[in-house]
Amino acid sequence: MSEMVQVNGFWFGRKVLVTGGEGFIGSSLVEQLLRQGAHVRVLAHYKPYASAGFLSDHLPDIEMISGDVRDSGQVLDAAEGIDTIFHLAALIGIPYSYQAPQTYLETNVLGTQNIVDAARRHGARRVVHTSTSEVYGTAREVPISETHPLQPQSPYSASKIAADMVALSYFHSFDTPVSICRPFNTFGPRQSTRAVIPAILHQLHSGAGEIAVGALTPTRDFTYVDDTARGFMEIAESERTLGLTLNLGTGHEISIRDLIDMLIEITGSSASVTTEDSRNRPAGSEVHRLVSDNSRVRELTDWSPQVSLKAGLTRTSEWIKAHPITDPRRYRV
Repeated sequence: MSEMVQVNGFWFGRKVLVTGGEGFIGSSLVEQLLRQGAHVRVLAHYKPYASAGFLSDHLPDIEMISGDVRDSGQVLDAAEGIDTIFHLAALIGIPYSYQAPQTYLETNVLGTQNIVDAARRHGARRVVHTSTSEVYGTAREVPISETHPLQPQSPYSASKIAADMVALSYFHSFDTPVSICRPFNTFGPRQSTRAVIPAILHQLHSGAGEIAVGALTPTRDFTYVDDTARGFMEIAESERTLGLTLNLGTGHEISIRDLIDMLIEITGSSASVTTEDSRNRPAGSEVHRLVSDNSRVRELTDWSPQVSLKAGLTRTSEWIKAHPITDPRRYRV
């Protein structure tokens, strides 16, 4: 658990549902909620091999339900008696969304509709729905505020735009207490190697002499996972965030090229970098620049990022070094 979380009493004894709580960001959020004294129920995607993901060590402390957010009856049951719902369950891999767009629509849009409908029926105090900075597409203006045009440059981002609108429609139509949390690129320990930072770090720690990537010029705004999880909680606590979308990002951008150089420096590697066209997104789908305007969330909550990029990358590097992957086919950049 993060040493950064300070107990403030708000969450003590509250019944909380986290969908997707077994995942990367969700497990960090669950850990912070437990430290605050919340009673946590997790709706995790059903797996026939009964994996609890990153929550295996916390099973005595949580109520785990295996299921699927596409099942309205199961979602309704999971939300019964719940004060706050954090909805993180989603299909998130952008490359796979080109292959299976319907699956993304079913999980991300229908799943969100089931969540907000269950919150409405059970009278939950708050729903925090997870968006993504990918909905903005390539920046038309920087930094990117919440009023920036939404640009569906991949089936994944299109599904998340639709899910955001469904969630907000329940706020406007039924007074369902919804807030939208829109994280920029979150990173940290336990992140899948589908993401650029862990993919590169696993290669560097394996002694790779050459790192093959796609485009080097796109920029991203990277937020450490503990900061992102804390942002979810701050948004859920504030009455001023009802019906609003709030960016969670540092407000600083870095190119993929400069990011790789920083990772090489942190690991002490001498690896070289090469680019491969096959690793690029389809034409018209690449998001070239993402950097957040986080002034709204700073104004309406007590949130601000606490972990610097280099400190977060160092922590992530140390975790990955201690948890190596032996199959190089799992490295994807």
